[in-house]
Amino acid sequence: MTDPLAEVISLLQPRAVFSRPISGAGRWGVRYSAFGEPSFCAVLEGSCRLTVDGHVPLTLEAGDFVLLPATPGFTMSGFEPVRFEHLDPKVMSKRLGEVRHGTRGGRPDVRLLGGWFAFESRDSALLVSLLPSVVHVRSVERLSVLVRIVGEEASERRSGRDLVLTRLVEVLLIEALRSTPGEDAPPGLLRGLADARIAPAIRQMHAHVARSWTVAELAKTAALSRSTFFERFTRTVGITPMDYLLSWRMAVARDLLRREDVAIAEVAERVGYGSASTFSTAFSRHVGQPPGRYARAE
Repeated sequence: MTDPLAEVISLLQPRAVFSRPISGAGRWGVRYSAFGEPSFCAVLEGSCRLTVDGHVPLTLEAGDFVLLPATPGFTMSGFEPVRFEHLDPKVMSKRLGEVRHGTRGGRPDVRLLGGWFAFESRDSALLVSLLPSVVHVRSVERLSVLVRIVGEEASERRSGRDLVLTRLVEVLLIEALRSTPGEDAPPGLLRGLADARIAPAIRQMHAHVARSWTVAELAKTAALSRSTFFERFTRTVGITPMDYLLSWRMAVARDLLRREDVAIAEVAERVGYGSASTFSTAFSRHVGQPPGRYARAE
């Protein structure tokens, strides 16, 4: 069975994992400006407050895991009123060793493992837009184990380190996303896959991307009327069924152009276009450049 979530993660190509211990004690609070890259943190012990721009404050406790696929600005602090220290995430990412906030020395009030990585795909903005902007998971043992292994692997220079980290991060992302209650997620892929009527349509689009789908045909896979399906899909996923199909076709096409020595006519056929010229027009409109130029830019 086609797994849309796994396909999205695979096309994102997560790479280059970094992690470090973070702790806080006493009266402390930091504000990070937007980073743009994906980041995560796991609370090892204690608790703290996290407020991501545009979202309600979260109280993080031991065993919690947070994933920010595009890391907007955020604050992190203890629970006492404080004037936030402003930090540049790009500068902080270059520092080595443990990061300590607040009182130096002594036992911290909270210990975390923070990390960040990169999506190698040039299409990451489109794909990330299908995911929740904040993923907060409480007390999932499998995630805790994965985070610990990622931290250990990232801190060592063993043979095969980069390959192991690449695979670990893919598993970490999928585990975090599928541990998130989809029905509580904002409009997007997770929420769509959690909807028993919408999920079959999404899976069919991924499994048969070259098929000439219509809204009526997709509605049949969802056992809904055309109008009900269109409204429910748009409300649940955040875009119309045809816009989702177009976005997925373009993501697959870009991956083919980037990875394989495939003629444009064949790419067009594999993503559901009857001719290379029709595909080139759609690709240029969606991506901003012709497929041939896109392929040569790699």
